[in-house]
Amino acid sequence: MLSRLTRPQALAVCALPVVALLATAAFAPLPFSLAQPGTTANVLGENQGTPVISVSGAATRKTSGQLRMTTIVVTGPETKVSLGDVFDNWFRTDRAVMPRDAVYPSGDTVKEIEKHNLAQMQESQDAATQAALKYLGLNADKVKVSLKLADVGGPSAGLLFSLGIIDKLDGDGSGGDLTGGRTIAGTGTIDASGKVGAVGGVALKTQAARRDGATVFLVPKAECADAESELPKGLRLVPVTTLDSAVDSLVALEKGKGPVPSC
Repeated sequence: MLSRLTRPQALAVCALPVVALLATAAFAPLPFSLAQPGTTANVLGENQGTPVISVSGAATRKTSGQLRMTTIVVTGPETKVSLGDVFDNWFRTDRAVMPRDAVYPSGDTVKEIEKHNLAQMQESQDAATQAALKYLGLNADKVKVSLKLADVGGPSAGLLFSLGIIDKLDGDGSGGDLTGGRTIAGTGTIDASGKVGAVGGVALKTQAARRDGATVFLVPKAECADAESELPKGLRLVPVTTLDSAVDSLVALEKGKGPVPSC
């Protein structure tokens, strides 16, 4: 003979599997990565005691101001992210929750990812050098550029590398600095023709830039909306599409003449 459960008893029995499911979900790993503002580095200066930009075959100039490339820090490919981690970070302006596959290609091991990022950085440096020398009208067979930036991978420093090379060799073209003595930060890929491409994580990079003293941030034009979403006070956005447009904007800022685009 079966006894009949009271309503409270029935609700309690039904709630048990739901509670168990929620408890399991709270601690189960999810396919997400967590990101936050990372370090920045002045490409006109030194990194770990070594000049970021070294040039042979052409005279270089003493520069003032800074050109800071920016990064984000992302949890490793093997880090387990729980539902609690997602909730804790979802509403923070200094954190981002990103699909893991958007950060790390599925199936790649840690070593494969590191190798891929280093290869992208090398390709980015080569393209940045070609773009800068082409802009200056210099022969790559006579002018050699070495770029060294430890513990950073990927292609997003390309634009800042190119600008750093130009500032080291020619400044604003008339004896002044591209920076105008300011601390200028930015991000963006670059190809050998000087075209600037989007990179991702821009909102977090603007925070890293302002934290480290930047007042101007060069952003790929296609990512203006993302950059504006969490823009820190005191940081001016300057959208760019090419190396030429980036140089023109910096010269206009330095001299206080001519239009400077805005997002």
